[in-house]
Amino acid sequence: MIETRGLARTFTTKHGAVEAVCGVDLTVAPGEIVGFLGPNGAGKTTTLRMLTTLLAPTAGSATVAGHDLRSDPAAVRRRIGYVAQGGGADPLVPVREELDLQARLYDVPDRGERIARLCGRLDLDGLDGRLTAELSGGQRRRLDLALGLVHRPPLLFLDEPTTGLDPQSRGNLWEHIRRMRAEDGTTVFLTTHYLDEADALCDRILIIDRGRIVAAGTPAELKRRIAGDVVTLELGDGPDAAARARDALSGHPGIREAAVTGDTLRLTVENGDRELMTLVRTLDAAGVELAALHLTRPSLDDVFLTVTGRSLRDAA
Repeated sequence: MIETRGLARTFTTKHGAVEAVCGVDLTVAPGEIVGFLGPNGAGKTTTLRMLTTLLAPTAGSATVAGHDLRSDPAAVRRRIGYVAQGGGADPLVPVREELDLQARLYDVPDRGERIARLCGRLDLDGLDGRLTAELSGGQRRRLDLALGLVHRPPLLFLDEPTTGLDPQSRGNLWEHIRRMRAEDGTTVFLTTHYLDEADALCDRILIIDRGRIVAAGTPAELKRRIAGDVVTLELGDGPDAAARARDALSGHPGIREAAVTGDTLRLTVENGDRELMTLVRTLDAAGVELAALHLTRPSLDDVFLTVTGRSLRDAA
């Protein structure tokens, strides 16, 4: 659904050329929900603007929704939906009129039926005559989603879709996005600063930093591959027990790092579930008494910190 090769954008400023995006290669398959993460200034917004035809690339190629981004941007626009972070609805226009205008712009043949169905699916029933300015934050965001979907695009771009919403409204919007993919097969490419959102919604995550993709994979793969699981062993067998445990486990191939603090040994391992029993058996064979054991999963923020040197929460 999206394929780019060497996609780049350079801006000319009074201080010289600035490479905002430096040769991005990415692929998004039909039906995927892909999250695009990056700190401010990393090239995330510039990449999104290029993929949605709002900004011309200075180098590279891209195919979006089956059409070449450079040679046929009009065809790309007909096949995509785009929901901007700030929304696009006129606050002084009624909901129904706003949806009808969007449907007419895209020449939707069954626009009355399509609008009615979208309003039902997105919990906008009964709001047809209300001005956009009178809607709650969650209702406005669902209207933005309806505007992006009214022409049945196979690919939808969402820019920070739940920024400013309360937890209940965010969860509600997540369900609408999941159902949209399940029922219509819509491919979704979204940017977000909410790590729980990326974890809950996305099949795959792409992390961009300094204009380049620095990590890609499912949330579980990224956590396991980049950050690793943390196994904390509490030893109850004398002051040197943790050091003896570290020595006993020193040749274990699944351990990336081992750190001793007092009577605690902290291990970073590739796959905590798979390694736990082996670790316990090795310590038992070495005669090291284990008092307690804890397995901690890494978060997406741990991944982000590992590959960019910054916390996404701080970057947001």
